[in-house]
Amino acid sequence: MTDKRLVLTTCSSLEEARSIAHTLVERQLAACVNIIPQVESVYHWQGEVETSTECLLVIKTTIEVFDRVRETLSELNSYELPECIEIGIEDGSAAYLEWIGESVR
Repeated sequence: MTDKRLVLTTCSSLEEARSIAHTLVERQLAACVNIIPQVESVYHWQGEVETSTECLLVIKTTIEVFDRVRETLSELNSYELPECIEIGIEDGSAAYLEWIGESVR
């Protein structure tokens, strides 16, 4: 297991996704954020089954700044309950993982 992490979150619009991605990278909380537009989500919300089109963000970061990433997502995401799922990176390209570490402060 490395100290590198993927964080997943969804946003209601491409504009919001871009804003969050830029903020995370500018604040050096993420080395890279992939924006995947047009994700269809089906979920339970307030007793109903809902369907919506969202953008998925895949955030590359480290465990050391994960709490700040989570706080930033809560601050900037328009959802009442923003998704924030942290996934440990077991292994990967050594050079790429090093780059993540160098890019995140």
